[in-house]
This record gives sequence, C-alpha cells and structure tokens, in this order.
Amino acid sequence: MNQQHQDERTRIRAAVDRLLGGEATASDGSLTVLALAVEAGVTRMAIIRRHTDLKNEFYSRVRNETAQTPEPEKLLRATVAKLKTTITEQRAEIEELRRQVTGLALAGAVLTDQLHAPQQNPAADNNLLPFTRL
Repeated sequence: MNQQHQDERTRIRAAVDRLLGGEATASDGSLTVLALAVEAGVTRMAIIRRHTDLKNEFYSRVRNETAQTPEPEKLLRATVAKLKTTITEQRAEIEELRRQVTGLALAGAVLTDQLHAPQQNPAADNNLLPFTRL
C-alpha cells in the first residue's frame, strides 16, 4: 500500500468515528457513504471502489452502535416491499385474465356449435327466439 492509500484509510476511519459520535465537521452528519466521503475528504468512489472493507465496516457499525438501519438498506427494503406488492397484484390480474380467457373460449365454442348445428324448429321451443339478422 502506498502512503496516499494509507492516508485515505486513516482519514476514513477518523471520519467514521466522528460521524458515529455525532461530531461531524465537514458533512451534514448523516450516516451515509456520501457524508462519510465528505467528512474524510475523499471521493465517494474512493470509498466504494478502493475501500469497500471500510464502507462495510461503517455500515456494520451504524447498525450495531446506533441501532439504525443504513439508508441504502432502507431503500432496498422499501423497493423489495413495493416489488412484492406488484408481484401479488400482477398474479391476481393474471388469474383474472385466465378466467376471462377460459370464459371467452367456452363462449366461442358454444357460438361455433350453434352456428354449425342444424336449424331447429323454433316453434318446438317456446322459450327460445330465433336470432335474426337486421
């Protein structure tokens, strides 16, 4: 590890301690990677790509020391809940469409059968009226 890399890690660890202690000096004090990057004076990408272990350690400490759920996890949980609701609604819609297709197929079969059936004497069935075209 070069000196710059080691210096970044030291600054990130110090920033984690300040954020968790509620003593932010350069950021808004929120418990996010963005605030951590601002507090440490590094780019967000540096934390995400080069210092993934420190990012994971930060979120673990946020969860354990503050009994809070990290913001990205909250967003993911909300998205998962929304997707589960969407899936449930779509399954119900699919079942309704399947019932409609079955009903329409049966109606089509009945109409086709009636179309090809030999003509009956309408007078024989008092409750049936012949279908006439206008």
